[in-house]
Amino acid sequence: MLLRVRAAVAQLAAGLGAGPGAQPPAEPRGAGAGAGPGRGSPPPAAFCRPAFLQLTPEELRRADDHTGRAVQSPRDGRRRLPWSTGYAEVINAGKSQHNEDQACCEVVFVEQRPSPRGWLSSREGSEDLDGGRKGFYFHYWALFDGHAGSGAAVMASERLHLHICEQLRDLVEILQDPSPPPICLPHEAQTSSADPNQMSYTEDRGEVLNDAVPRFHLEKAVSHESLVIGAIENAFKHMALLRPELLGKEFTHLEFPRRIQPKELGKKMLYRDQNMNGWAYKKIEEDDLKFPLIFGEGKKARMMATIGVTRGLGDHDLKVFSSNIHIKPFLSCFPEVRVYDLTQYEHCPDDVLVLGTDGLWDVTNDKEVAAVVMEVLTSYEPNDPCRYTMVAQELVLRSRGVLKERGWRLANDKLGSGDDISVFVIPLGGPGNYT
Repeated sequence: MLLRVRAAVAQLAAGLGAGPGAQPPAEPRGAGAGAGPGRGSPPPAAFCRPAFLQLTPEELRRADDHTGRAVQSPRDGRRRLPWSTGYAEVINAGKSQHNEDQACCEVVFVEQRPSPRGWLSSREGSEDLDGGRKGFYFHYWALFDGHAGSGAAVMASERLHLHICEQLRDLVEILQDPSPPPICLPHEAQTSSADPNQMSYTEDRGEVLNDAVPRFHLEKAVSHESLVIGAIENAFKHMALLRPELLGKEFTHLEFPRRIQPKELGKKMLYRDQNMNGWAYKKIEEDDLKFPLIFGEGKKARMMATIGVTRGLGDHDLKVFSSNIHIKPFLSCFPEVRVYDLTQYEHCPDDVLVLGTDGLWDVTNDKEVAAVVMEVLTSYEPNDPCRYTMVAQELVLRSRGVLKERGWRLANDKLGSGDDISVFVIPLGGPGNYT
C-alpha cells in the first residue's frame, strides 16, 4: 500500500509508543513570517539542516553544493529515526542559496495540564507514564517547503510539534474517556474541594440546563477525533495568526455547537475557528456573544451573512453589506487534515507512507513512486532497518536525475527536478519486528 501525501506543509501521523519526550512552549507565539503584524514576531530563524541528519562540517559543505547535489540521509551508526523511518534530501540546482526544505521527526510526550479540578479525577482510564505523569505519546513526521528563504520553514520545523503538544494537553483525560466530549467544561472558579461525584451528570458534562430556552439546544455532534483535528488546526493558527480585529464590533470569528447564553460567560465551551473542521475548548467571553462569522448549515451557510464559501482566490474588494468590513482576510489559512486509523488495518513490512515535497511530486507520479518502493523493498530482508532509508534515497536520486550537458535529466531524458527534494518513507506497521 502506498499513500501519497502531496502537501508541502506539515503532515502528522500519531500513535502511542515510547521514546524521548519534548516539552511544549509555555506561551505559544507566532513564528517567523507567519505571525501577524504587531504581534512581536521573533527574528527570522537561522538556516540549518534537520538535527537528526547529524551532518559533519564536511557533509554540510557538500549539502550546499549545487553542482554535485549529493543526497543526504541519516548514516548507519547514528541515531535511527522512530520506526526505522527512511529519509533523504538534496539541494536544488541553483534557484536559491540553500536547501529551503525542512524536515522534523519527533516522539512527543503530551503531559496532562494541571487544573484546579480534573474533569476525570474520579474516573478510570487516564494513563500514568514517565514516572507518574499522566499523558500519552504521539509520533510526528513533518516536511516544510520554504519559499523565498528557509526562515519560516526552519521555525515551523522547530516549533509546530510543540504547539500541537500544547493544544493537546487540555484533552488528555477527555481523549481517554469513551463517552462523548462535553460541550462545556466545569467552571474554573469552582474549588477543587467540590465532590465531582455529587454533581449531576448534566452539569458535569456541560449540557444545557433544563431552564434554557428551546433554541439553545445541541446542534452539532463532536467526536474525539475532531478534538485532535482541532488541536492540529489551532497549532497551525498559532504559527500563522489571523487578524480577528478586522471584524470590527459586529461579528465573532468563532463558532460554537450552539448559541451561547449570557449566563455561561466564564465557562469553557467547545468552539472552532471559521475554517476549522475540528473542535477545541475556550473560556467564553463577552465578544463570543456576537453574531457568528459563519451562520447557517450546509448549502445555506454564509460567511459574515454574505458569501457562501470560506476558501477561495480573489474577492479582495468584497465587503459585508452596508459596512466597511472586508471579507478577504477570512478566506482560509487552515490545513486540510485527513485521518488514517492505523489500528483498523493489518500492515505488512512493505506498507509505507511516502511523504515528499514538490521537488519529488513535480516529476514523479504515484505509480512511479510505487514502483520504486516495491523494487527497493524486495531487495532487502523485511527486518533490515536500512531498507526504508534506501527507498528514500532512490526516490530522491531518480527525481533529481543525472547531470548532463543539458542539465539534470531523468532516465527517460526528460528534465529532472531542479527544486529541493525531501522524502520520508514511513513504515505503517510501526516499530515491531517482521517475519
